[in-house]
Amino acid sequence: MRVDVQGLTVRYGDVTAVDDMTFSLEGNKIYGLLGRNGSGKTSLMSALAGYRRPVGSVQLDGVPVFENARAMQNVCLVRHTTDAADKGDKVTHALEYGKAWRETWDDAYAHELVELFKLPLKTKVGELSLGQRSALGVTIGLASRSPLTMLDESHLGMDTPTRYAFYDALLNDFMRHPRTFLISTHLIEELASLLEEVVIIDHGRLVLQEEADVLRSRGTEVTGNAADVDEFTAGLSVLSEKTLGRTKAAMVYGTLDDAQLVRARQLGLELGPIALQDLFVHLTEPVGGRR
Repeated sequence: MRVDVQGLTVRYGDVTAVDDMTFSLEGNKIYGLLGRNGSGKTSLMSALAGYRRPVGSVQLDGVPVFENARAMQNVCLVRHTTDAADKGDKVTHALEYGKAWRETWDDAYAHELVELFKLPLKTKVGELSLGQRSALGVTIGLASRSPLTMLDESHLGMDTPTRYAFYDALLNDFMRHPRTFLISTHLIEELASLLEEVVIIDHGRLVLQEEADVLRSRGTEVTGNAADVDEFTAGLSVLSEKTLGRTKAAMVYGTLDDAQLVRARQLGLELGPIALQDLFVHLTEPVGGRR
């Protein structure tokens, strides 16, 4: 499902949560939505789901989503608060509601995920642990098989083994049933291998939208003799530095040209990729925080 956003603005009183945002998401990709706390991620996802009348335009396959029941049936948004069901409902009832709302729901797959995450079907949602509520949320999100599935930090309550089981389940199901995923997370490195493209926002504005591999190529870790590293990185945008004895490692932002690559070899420096999370921190840090 293709998503087109044009001039989207979301305000809460005097606070602008999403500020004149324009971008598009192609169908059948896994996108990462990255932003610091308060950057507007949840407000953006709510607008994409049609939860509020937009200032600007949000269209799914060319059709406005707001007050369009048919379009909204093609969207599933699971928030980190796991508000997919009333706390007084049992888990089995929450799954039944998910099935009733979405024609694309896969009941057999939902119960596979229940087994994977060991969810107690007869327990009330309000009595679940935080990790279980997160598992219920992603179960509803994945089993919905919605053409646009959005997960708003819905996996953060899980312990590490359960999160990785979720990542495997998401990728395997995406390969079998391609659709558009938009996932917001602070656990960037855990999800980095799944993301085909990233959308970075800050203070309600779009910072960039780029393929994950292209973004990674913008940064380089330079390692070698400290004096040589200092010489090489002079005038470059340095994200961070670490020194151990006479050895220094510096992370630099920006694509190195041929002359710089030749100079690095002459100095005997090692060049390597840097983590997506480090690039994200650099791109969203306050002005004046960069060297």
